[in-house]
Amino acid sequence: MPIVSVARDKLFAALGKDYSEDEFQALCFDYGIELDDVTTAEEVQRKQQHQEASASTAQEEEILYKIDIPANRYDMLCLEGIARALNIFLGRLQPVHYTVTDVTGRQLERMIVRPETALVRPFVVCAVLRGITFDQHSYKGFIDLQDKLHQNLCRQRSLVSIGTHDLSTIQGPFTYEALPPELINFVPLKQTREFDARSLMQHYMEHDLRLRRFIPIIESSHVWPVVLDANRTVLSLPPIINGAHSAMSQHTRDVFIEVTATDLTKAQTVLATLTTMFSEHCAEPFHIEPVEVVDVFGHSHVYPDLSSWPMEVSVEYINSCTGLELEAQQIAQLLSRMALSAEPNDGGATVRVEVPPTRSDVLHACDVMEDVAIAHGYNNVPKRLPPAATLGGEQPLNQLTDLLRLECAMAGFTEILTWALCSRAENWGHLLLQEDRHGAVGIGNPATAEFEVCRTSLIAGMLKTMGASKDAPLPVLGVPLGGAPCR
Repeated sequence: MPIVSVARDKLFAALGKDYSEDEFQALCFDYGIELDDVTTAEEVQRKQQHQEASASTAQEEEILYKIDIPANRYDMLCLEGIARALNIFLGRLQPVHYTVTDVTGRQLERMIVRPETALVRPFVVCAVLRGITFDQHSYKGFIDLQDKLHQNLCRQRSLVSIGTHDLSTIQGPFTYEALPPELINFVPLKQTREFDARSLMQHYMEHDLRLRRFIPIIESSHVWPVVLDANRTVLSLPPIINGAHSAMSQHTRDVFIEVTATDLTKAQTVLATLTTMFSEHCAEPFHIEPVEVVDVFGHSHVYPDLSSWPMEVSVEYINSCTGLELEAQQIAQLLSRMALSAEPNDGGATVRVEVPPTRSDVLHACDVMEDVAIAHGYNNVPKRLPPAATLGGEQPLNQLTDLLRLECAMAGFTEILTWALCSRAENWGHLLLQEDRHGAVGIGNPATAEFEVCRTSLIAGMLKTMGASKDAPLPVLGVPLGGAPCR
């Protein structure tokens, strides 16, 4: 689960109250998150460098709270999201309504998608945060949120990658293209000289441990994705690096966000999360300026999509799962504490829930039921004895396999347990078989060369076990019917 570091004083200021450590731990427990550690940035750095703090500096250091967040709560991967969720939970803030800015009478920023992008990374969605005001903490949080999303929802940039740019330095309309790497020339972020894309990847392979792991995502493609402005200035080379020309800073006021992806749904989720979390710093809080995206077929789409989606959940289902006896109106009030707008429906038999764009984790009635239980408080659920007494028993299939295991052992056989994954060589080459790539399920990004495919036969694992047991006394695997030891 992700751990988010936030400045304690900034968080308490956003919550409107100073908490003791125990009080804040209790609040986190009530909401379903956890205060993992209390430290300082300087202390973390000293631990890495094996240094000790002096008494004078220790008193001046800013305290950081490391908060453990559920992996599906992408809206809580920054201080703004945590504070907003807790303020709504505590009743200090009503559920926020996010608005796509009305730009009637003026031209939208436009992103035009070229057909070649379908060969490598076909989707792009965009938005603008207009009139944003950063300070040191919020700017760092904006960058950290992108990193957290890249690690989590974006699956290490393989599904989605984010590019953020200072809109005042670039000019639309923008184009999303796919070009041979030799034709992509620009000065990348944190560099001072121009590279072509191929030589830049070689530079990162040799000198940058962090970026080199993303290179295989596009390296094998004949064309690489690139985002350009109207002057053919390179904004980004997704999913590797942004250009230095449009680099953001703490003084940036208009932020252009482009999100490229192989999965459109995840791209929209990432864009909605990033824009809604930091739109509170815009000139019009919680207003996001849309961008028109023209796809390869010439169809126009406007992003971001900040519409809520409806769900209807049975009151009986919620009560049966939680052990409570709540009315529909009570459930609606509890859900409002979890940033879900709800109202009784169907004469009180169901609750109609409006799921906001920030709560992409709410997919099923069970998610709504869980939020009701959290808002009510797990410690407040009444304890009672179960209505029926049961005795645990072994499943019939497990009972049968245990009997077979016993009989095989009594017959002199040794049981072995082999991996379900193996290398291609073990699955085919070592057995003198022709490799059949369509006959086995391959692993897209194997952790080691030993786990490349799902095995199609048990023989390879048995032979590998026998090879590792050559020094074991005979028989290794048992005695066949003829009586000769089995090697």
